[in-house]
Amino acid sequence: MATILETCRVPAPPGAADDLSVPLTFLDIFWLHFHPIRRLLFYDYPCSKPHFLENIAPKLKESLSLILRHYLPVAGDLIFPLNTEKKPEIRYVAGDSAVSLTIAESGSDFHDLIGNHARDADQFYEFVPQIDPVTDESEYQRLPVMALKVTLFPGHGICIGFANLHCLGDASSLVGFIQAWASMSKLGGDEEFLTKQGDSSLPIFDRSVIKDPLGIDTIFWKKKREVPLKSSSFPLPTNRVRATYVLGRYY
Repeated sequence: MATILETCRVPAPPGAADDLSVPLTFLDIFWLHFHPIRRLLFYDYPCSKPHFLENIAPKLKESLSLILRHYLPVAGDLIFPLNTEKKPEIRYVAGDSAVSLTIAESGSDFHDLIGNHARDADQFYEFVPQIDPVTDESEYQRLPVMALKVTLFPGHGICIGFANLHCLGDASSLVGFIQAWASMSKLGGDEEFLTKQGDSSLPIFDRSVIKDPLGIDTIFWKKKREVPLKSSSFPLPTNRVRATYVLGRYY
């Protein structure tokens, strides 16, 4: 079992931006009631617990805060209107919005987890972060769009877990965020990141570029609004195994 070492909320750096509202398009509304997307990245990086807590964890938190300047919706909440024609949106509020981050330690067999053989799929779920539950407000429901969890396997490696609402973005968008966070952590600063990456690699939040002349978003929303948001839970036990296969070059 993993032991929780720290739970915190990581905000964008001061002065990053004013409040931001990103309306959902028909590409996003379709996924409103879909379960969160979960990803685990394992890094074979042997280090001690003191080194991790003194060097790795602070650097991950600092670089995460810096990259949120360019990915503000990641720190925001899904706003699901109730009893109104208003459409849902992802809302970032300066000084209030932040990403939930959990730091943990595990005594599980790291090399068994990253191996290519079949193993119990349920053991992976303890490394996946849980998104905070739905909050019911007077006129809407609110739900964080992402949560993160970093787990140390002392002397063996590190796992970074991601959980995000599907309406936050597709696979390409989320991989772009992960790569940007990694680059920020490696480069160490916002100026260095922008010099290396360039503005062309940053996301665009202007939804006016998506044309919907047939009003598909309205059609989708009429159906989706009939079902209130619900917090997602892990389907344990799954009674499944997970295996990895290495495909060699075919001649």
